[in-house]
Amino acid sequence: MSAEEGLYDNILLAVAEKHRGGVPEFLGTLASFLRRKTDFFTGAKQAEWEKMLLDVFHKESKLAMAAHTEKQKNREAAQKKKEEKERAEREARQKEIDENKICDITDEEAAAIIKEEEDKKRQQLLDGAGGEPAATNLNDLSKPIENVDDESEKDEVGKLKPNAGNGATLDKYTWTQTLQEVELKIPFNVTFALRARDLVVIIGKKTLKVGLKGQEPIIDGELCGEVKQEESVWVLQDSKTVMITLDKINKMNWWNRLVTTDPEISTRKINPEPSKLSDLDGETRSMVEKMMFDQRQKEMGLPTSEDRKKQDILEKFKQQHPEMDFSKCKFN
Repeated sequence: MSAEEGLYDNILLAVAEKHRGGVPEFLGTLASFLRRKTDFFTGAKQAEWEKMLLDVFHKESKLAMAAHTEKQKNREAAQKKKEEKERAEREARQKEIDENKICDITDEEAAAIIKEEEDKKRQQLLDGAGGEPAATNLNDLSKPIENVDDESEKDEVGKLKPNAGNGATLDKYTWTQTLQEVELKIPFNVTFALRARDLVVIIGKKTLKVGLKGQEPIIDGELCGEVKQEESVWVLQDSKTVMITLDKINKMNWWNRLVTTDPEISTRKINPEPSKLSDLDGETRSMVEKMMFDQRQKEMGLPTSEDRKKQDILEKFKQQHPEMDFSKCKFN
């Protein structure tokens, strides 16, 4: 994608967020703009502007399908590579056992015995305490905010201070976030190499469930915000840790918790990397800074930049018309 192609993404996202009716309402706004401000519909025959619209949308559809296919191929390639690695490890273990066997049995019998013993050991561990996730070092856990210097921040007392990744480090897992996505890391304290088939990982649009099969899930609840299921992925790292990436739908807000049952973090204490803002062009950076300011104002119960603008307009109007009574005026 060229830099020019994504130049207006942030502006369009901000506009799209205003449309509660989703894509149809958003497209309706664009069509209304063309009707009211241009001769798009009247300056050409209907067949011509219809063809133009179809050409544009067909082009973007092809690009979207090509990108989706490429992403799917990459996932399949990664899965195939993982399966090949696991097969190589099994073959290496089998070879070692075969070279050291002390009884006269066939290769098929040896493989069956090995598989039976491994399955039995895995089930025993899954049924026991070994399936619990590894506990995080107590010194690393996110701590509640005990006091604040500014009286306006008194509501933040008791909330968790965000970790270095703007998320929280809890006793069973750690999560971090950017405005675009959430990353979750769940370590499991098991004495064997986990495989995908040992796990339950279900990512919903607003829900998440993670755990070992046959055990109480580590996470099973409602997410703080909605995510794009098709863009959210999980991987098994080092055969011990589940890594999950959740792609946020609303890329304008910080999450104050992973799931609704988690303790709340103070989003006012979040510090996005300055380098991320400096990488943006001037107009986009101003818009992002405005959104961050408005979010902080809303959390504090204070007027947003739009509210201030409306108040300024009202004050000027009151000065120009002192004869009018504004005591009961509500400006929404």
